[in-house]
Amino acid sequence: MPELRNYSSPINTLPRTLFFRDETISADTEFLPHSHEWGQLICVKCGVLALNIAGQRFLAPPEFAIWLPAGMEHGCYNRKLARFRSINIAPALCEGLPDSPCLVSLSPIFNAIVDDCFGRNMLEPTTKSELRLCRVLIDQLKAAPLQRTYLPTSQDKFLSPILTELERNPADNTSLAQWAKQVYTTERTLSRRCQQELGMAFSEWRQRLRFLHSISLLVQGRTVQDVALEVGYSSASAFIAMFQQISGTTPERFRREQSLFNG
Repeated sequence: MPELRNYSSPINTLPRTLFFRDETISADTEFLPHSHEWGQLICVKCGVLALNIAGQRFLAPPEFAIWLPAGMEHGCYNRKLARFRSINIAPALCEGLPDSPCLVSLSPIFNAIVDDCFGRNMLEPTTKSELRLCRVLIDQLKAAPLQRTYLPTSQDKFLSPILTELERNPADNTSLAQWAKQVYTTERTLSRRCQQELGMAFSEWRQRLRFLHSISLLVQGRTVQDVALEVGYSSASAFIAMFQQISGTTPERFRREQSLFNG
């Protein structure tokens, strides 16, 4: 059973501009639904963050962020440890930012400024130079590419049982044609439903699922070979190629960086 927790706000009043917070969620921890009066950007640094926002599931791997508009109810349940930084933005500064929750791909400039703010243990900008930096953060956020979700889900009668089974066992290599037979439809129908419901091909969805699963295993210290086999690849080289294509880094380098971050 997960540990149930109520979210404790670090401030009692609305932020004047921004405030920053570094947080860790232990494995098997669930935060009950709650909302904030300010906008919130959650930047994942370690593990995979799983949020339920207004009835929709959002998953974010490291170097992605989840944007939550002010007043949006959300909860969180993580099977594995996850660490993230939250950037909380006063309502007056949220004008021009998305009015619905989404996944954000952050720029190197944004990440460098955030690293500098946390490196100086800044809780809230106070000096003129700090305020200028935070204005740049807002501008970068407004210009960032958006995604509705990293790993979409579906209640479609054909897709739902397939996605559920794959999430239980990411190593399952059953082909789309074989799945079609199991749910009594055609491969063409399933392929069309994937594009309609998920916004991507079945192969890309499964690749993203395996990437997310591999992150948790790498952080646990598992070897690249072990992780490759556990997520369904017959060789480490094929797994490394997939991981690098998605993340821009190798599994081994990713694991070292995560170890340094947590150290």
